[in-house]
Amino acid sequence: MLDDLVDLLGPEAPEPVPVDWDGVESWLGVTLPAVYKALAAYGPLDIGDFVWLHTPCVQDGRFDYGSWLKSTHRSCRIASRDAPPHEPPVFWPEPGGLLAFGDTRATSCLFWDTSASDDPEAWPVVIFHRDAVYRGVNPWHCYGAPLAETLMGLIRTGLPLPGGGTLGPLPATMRRTAFLTEARPWTPPSRRDDAETEALRRAALTEGEGLEALRTLLPPPPEPFLGDADWAWVQEQLGTRLPAEYVTLMETYGGSEWLGWLRLGAPLETGDSGLVGEQWYRDAYRELREAHPEYHPLPVWPEKGGFLPFASTLDGDVICWLTDGDDPDDWPLIVVPRHADQGGPLPRGLTDTLLEWLRGRFRWEGFPGFDVDDDPLEFIRLESYG
Repeated sequence: MLDDLVDLLGPEAPEPVPVDWDGVESWLGVTLPAVYKALAAYGPLDIGDFVWLHTPCVQDGRFDYGSWLKSTHRSCRIASRDAPPHEPPVFWPEPGGLLAFGDTRATSCLFWDTSASDDPEAWPVVIFHRDAVYRGVNPWHCYGAPLAETLMGLIRTGLPLPGGGTLGPLPATMRRTAFLTEARPWTPPSRRDDAETEALRRAALTEGEGLEALRTLLPPPPEPFLGDADWAWVQEQLGTRLPAEYVTLMETYGGSEWLGWLRLGAPLETGDSGLVGEQWYRDAYRELREAHPEYHPLPVWPEKGGFLPFASTLDGDVICWLTDGDDPDDWPLIVVPRHADQGGPLPRGLTDTLLEWLRGRFRWEGFPGFDVDDDPLEFIRLESYG
């Protein structure tokens, strides 16, 4: 069946990304299907311009196989919690749990049902279709066939989707995933390291303070992306020194997105996405203030006490300093909300605000909290820019 699939797709194999299969399977605790490992010789794949077959690899700021696996299982479990069936399925690393191996451009996720057989070659493919969640129907569907047969079906005839509709048929193409052209080998962490890290992060939900606790709860990237300029250039462009707490935080985490919500641009980036480039919001706010002062009451830097933006949210809220006083280290934080009336300054500094937010103990416009039954560790994640 693998030969039939390769003949059908007819790829020119790109430079493979080496995989330590013994290490990967030891970390997973299962043996993976031989068909999957053979396809992985072509690297992470875009099949039919619609299905992404992920393989154990890493690319800075883009993809990490271990992190992707855990976040995919977590997000699908959470998303399916309120849709039929009401009890989410079991996921890896639980014995017999669903194990993700790919995505689609429609944000559906592809899994193996490892409970179906002791033989990995017989694991049937299961799809989680997010659109079905939004329609209130069961988002899960088992195709009843292993990987090669399922891919052949997608290409030749298409396959049904949960809640109606069809995925495919897809073009008979297979190429390296476009956003992973610089992928490198992935090194599995030891299970002991995983367990120790989990225990430390769990403790940091209630223990410790400041940047040390924040680093434990949300480990920073090994090479934070700051940009090509320097702090002196940024300060010259903005006309002010920046709070030392912010500089330390950014040198620790770099430009990044927190929990898929809070966006901290790379501060030394000279383009539109850097701290200087994002100051367009000040001009936009001034125009809004002239037209609707009752909804936009704040002065804007460099006005006395004006706000100076440095972060934003997925929903369009803007996080700022209130430049109240001559010492930037004393500037309070304020949120300029998109969908609410203007509130006052935040009660904490930047590091403590982020720490308490990640712990689920801080709610403020622009910083949504967790539900009472949520485990913060299921949501706490960081995507590094650059």
